[in-house]
Amino acid sequence: MLVGALADAGADQKAICEALEALGIGARVRFERVIRGGIAATKFHVEAEGPGPRRHLKDILEVIATSGVPDRVKQNATKVFERLGQVEAAIHQVPVERVHFHEVGAVDSIADVLGACLALELLGIEQVLCSPVNLGGGTASTEHGVLPVPAPATAALLEGRPVYSEGPALELTTPTGAALVSTLASAFGPLPAMTLKAIGYGAGTRELPGRPNVLRVLIGEDSRAPEATLVSVLEANVDDSTPEVLGYALERLLEAGALDATLEPIYMKKGRPGLLLRVIARPEDQERLVELVFAETSTLGLRVYRAERRVRTRSTVEVEIPEGKVRIKVSEDGHFAPEYEDCRRLAQASGKPLRDILMEATLAYWKNR
Repeated sequence: MLVGALADAGADQKAICEALEALGIGARVRFERVIRGGIAATKFHVEAEGPGPRRHLKDILEVIATSGVPDRVKQNATKVFERLGQVEAAIHQVPVERVHFHEVGAVDSIADVLGACLALELLGIEQVLCSPVNLGGGTASTEHGVLPVPAPATAALLEGRPVYSEGPALELTTPTGAALVSTLASAFGPLPAMTLKAIGYGAGTRELPGRPNVLRVLIGEDSRAPEATLVSVLEANVDDSTPEVLGYALERLLEAGALDATLEPIYMKKGRPGLLLRVIARPEDQERLVELVFAETSTLGLRVYRAERRVRTRSTVEVEIPEGKVRIKVSEDGHFAPEYEDCRRLAQASGKPLRDILMEATLAYWKNR
């Protein structure tokens, strides 16, 4: 479906077919225009000449390495299969070298992964972003028997990413698809601000009741201001945690990668004093930090929303003072500030007051600017 959607959006279908059929794995591929749920889409067909061998990771990596596709395509496809191999090895408790790739080692999966990576390259895509992933439901038949959806490999591959289950009781995300998005997507979340250039629909095989069985790709150019970034904001009103507990929670959140974490005094219902905990996070860190807030505070609920964050372009220079080296953060408009942690460390080591270290670092920067 992903290869079909990218081809529908403009990736050269002939180039994809020629590259995949030249792999020497017995793959015959073609594209077809179809209708799914009333929407015109492109179906990517892969047909294998016979069952083919069961492949280990090294066999698949050899196919990729000796292919005629561009180097970046080889690198991305290699990363996808290495990630699949690591997950399969962990699930079956065997060394990655001994993993048989069953379904994902089949001809169609090799063609899917290489085809998707090649299509992205042909379109000149610089960054891949993905919506939350619909896993589907029910059960799926595998070589290990009937398993609940998501399959173990799919669940492991999407750990830490936003997922949900909606629609028919079918497997809507396979391990191959999960490996592609978890490896290639730099972030998961809502559609970013962009100037839309192309739209593509990739068709699945089945007709699904009540919904079109298609995968959509939107291709565009970033329309945000250069200094703008998309962030997740987590908020909770807390009135039954001690200051020590909340102070520790702030430390843990910042250590875990939060861009910022603050506490703000508020009055809650019935006039109770409380604190507003606000965390600013990268979208890809959102779920991990949500779990940390629940673990380290008494809150039973969180508000999560997206915001656009504007930041000044900054650089760092280093100055030398008698007590040691201090980094200075400098913004594009000339404002600057000594790095607090550097000054704190030198103050503790030297026994000098922190304010003296801050002043020395400021004067050293002024002299050398």
